Amino acid sequence: MLNELRDLDFNDIGSAPTSVRYIILSFLLIIILVIGYFLLIKAKTEQLELVQNLENSLRVDFEAKQAKAANLESYELQLAEMQELLETMFRQLPSKTEMDKLLVDVSQTALGAGIDVQLFQPNAEAFHDFYAERPISVRMLGDYHQFGEFVSGVASLPRVVILTMHDIALRRATDRDVGANAGDGRLILEGTVKTYRYIDEEEAEQRADAEVGAQ
Repeated sequence: MLNELRDLDFNDIGSAPTSVRYIILSFLLIIILVIGYFLLIKAKTEQLELVQNLENSLRVDFEAKQAKAANLESYELQLAEMQELLETMFRQLPSKTEMDKLLVDVSQTALGAGIDVQLFQPNAEAFHDFYAERPISVRMLGDYHQFGEFVSGVASLPRVVILTMHDIALRRATDRDVGANAGDGRLILEGTVKTYRYIDEEEAEQRADAEVGAQ
């Protein structure tokens, strides 16, 4: 068989023995199948894998969204309860008519604690959905004990008072600070604090009407 393959005239394969022609045809068939696999089947297989991966990803995404949709009513109920709770908490804040008196009470509480209030200047309000924030520029001179007594006094006021610090600096006083001596250990509290009040339905409607009229 090997001798026949070596002696084969490829220009006249038709005259080769039958067994040799079968071997050559078998080789050609194998080559065709391999080429066909790489050109057609492998590409289709890779494409099928991509489609299957995409299908799995979409199925996971669908199941997650389906779970959210099934719990949508529960989520909406929880959101409504949270909004109601938040509004209830804001209702405990001072109203518009109480705000001026409250600012006086906060200032008087600082003075009552022995703090030297050098600046306590309420600025323009910023309005949100159902509350307004009032920034206050402050500069106070006192020691740790006095500031602690001030915070405790504000917390004990009849109305809920929220004071948040913004751009506040607390440093040891020097001889260059008004009313301070470097050796007395007192501190300077300087910057902006914000306090908050509740916007009731009547005021909210008035503001909405004013905004419509301004357009």
